[in-house]
This record gives sequence, C-alpha cells and structure tokens, in this order.
Amino acid sequence: MRKINEENERIKRRYLQYLKTANRKDANTVHKAAEGILRFEASTNFLSFKRFHIEQVIKFQDRIKSETSKTTCKQLSKSTISAVLAANKAFFFWLAGQDGYKSRIRYSDADYFNMDAKGQRVASTTRETPYPSMEMARHAFNYMPEGSVIERRNKALFAFLMLTGARDGATASLRLKHINMIDGYVYQDAREVKTKNSKTITTYFLPVGADYLTCFEGWVDYLKRDALFGPDDPLFPPPVVKPFDGEFKVAGLKRTHYRNANAIRAAIKQAFTSADLPPFTPHAFRKTLVKWADTFYPTREAFKAFSQNIGHSNVVTTISAYCPVSLERQAELIRG
Repeated sequence: MRKINEENERIKRRYLQYLKTANRKDANTVHKAAEGILRFEASTNFLSFKRFHIEQVIKFQDRIKSETSKTTCKQLSKSTISAVLAANKAFFFWLAGQDGYKSRIRYSDADYFNMDAKGQRVASTTRETPYPSMEMARHAFNYMPEGSVIERRNKALFAFLMLTGARDGATASLRLKHINMIDGYVYQDAREVKTKNSKTITTYFLPVGADYLTCFEGWVDYLKRDALFGPDDPLFPPPVVKPFDGEFKVAGLKRTHYRNANAIRAAIKQAFTSADLPPFTPHAFRKTLVKWADTFYPTREAFKAFSQNIGHSNVVTTISAYCPVSLERQAELIRG
C-alpha cells in the first residue's frame, strides 16, 4: 500500500476543492491535477509540503524524464511531462498563499516546475492525427451487419456520428427526448448530456448522405415502437446479457445509460477494422466532417454555421484544431 501523509492529504483536498468550485474545472481536469501532484509527492517519499525545497523539484524533473508509461512501457511523452509539471506549478503557487505555508514556500518557487524551452516546444507541437475520408467512412458503414439488435444499434451509432459529429461522451448520455426527427436536429442539453465544458448545443443533421439518415431514423423508430422506449430512455442503450444454453447471449436492451464512452469507441473501432481499415475513433469523425465542410460550405457565414453546429463558439477553433494547412498546401495556395 502506498504511504499517505495526512497533513498533505488535507491540503490537497482543499486545493482540489478550490479547482472544482472556484476555478470551475471539470472532474477530469481535477483528477489529472491530483495524479500529477501525487507523482511529485511520491518522489519526496511523501514528505510534508511544509518541508518543500527547490532541490526536490530538480530531482523530480530528472526522475520524471526517465519514467516509463504503464500503458505503453515507453518513456513518458513530453506532453505528459509538461502536464504533470504544470499541475504541480499551479498547486505550489496556490500553496504559497495558504496559512501555514506562506513562510516556507514563495510564489517564485513554483517557477522551478517550468519545463525547459526545448521540451516545451516538443510538448506543444501540433501533430497530424489520422482520420477517415468520407469514402472510408461510407465503406465501413456499408460493411456493418444488421442481424442483431446490437448490430443495428452500432450501425445507427455510426450513422449518428456522421450526421452530427457529436463527441462520444455526449453521445453515450443522450436520451430519446433529445432527438427531433421532424426538424432534424439533436438538442444536447448540458443539464442532462455530458457535453464538453457543459455547453448546450443544438446540432442539425448534416447532409452527408440519405443512407445515414435512413439508418438512424429506423433505429429511433425501433426504440419507440418495438422496444417501447420512452423520452427519458437512452438513445444508444447497453445490452441485457443473460445465460442461455450454457452461454451468455443478448436478451434485450437496458433502460440505463453507459457510464462512459468506452463501448461506443469500441463499436466504432470494430466497424473500421472489420472493413480492413485502421481503427479510427469516434472523435476522428469530427475532423472528417470539418474537411468535408471546408468544401461543402464555401462562404464564411455557412462555415460559421457549421462550426456552431459541432459545438464551437469560435470558428477559429474549428479551423486551427481540425483544419490545419500543411506547408506544402500553404505554398500551393499562395502561389496559386
């Protein structure tokens, strides 16, 4: 069992509560901050933060650069190291203003958690992330079976992501009442849907193909008429699994939501791998759709409407995050 310093735990709890309530950080951000602080605390053998010294930070910097990831078994990436150091910098800057720590920690001490300039440039470098083309997505969609209720659900899920570009976390928490098939949109109500930054979004179905819309309409109709699902029931419910003839089989659909988006990610990855394509994630669809929209919506007003449709308040976010211009394309456009 790992060691615990009770005094440290109390002040960490206060800080994490500060992040959550005063800084309005979401649960994932708070959790990552806690993990980063714990890394530093472990490197000091759980000494009291009141015994803080800059030599501890110097040793921690050297130690974390040689640590390996439990997931990849490789050295920690520069971005991971940067995030851990930033979490500790923010914590000790806050700690310098707290009673009992003011005389032991200065605000400038937090600067020792800064990453070197070279490593920071590497950590913040934007990398090209793979995404499926519209043709690849359609091929994977057409290849998906529809024999069982779960196969129908997964195909409708694929269609929904292509129609909306919704994030997987929000998709997992959607209810039937959030879908308006008459006017063709999904209302991502932040009070009930796990949207990014708790933002309420109205997303109209994109004109990417009648087959996607037909598939999704059929699924919504099945839930309402055959499964007798009501407005508060999940749009993409998990299966009910029961033993039958010595093996477990799907015996229906639950009326509860998935706790996270893991099942949704797995279903989409399986759709692509079954079609002999790379295992793209649901989030990759957003880049696919932005690339498509860049041509389909040529005017600034139209593209702004699309940007708003996928949940971005600023069109710059859409362009910079999902539609970067390569150096080769930059040269081609300028010379052209």
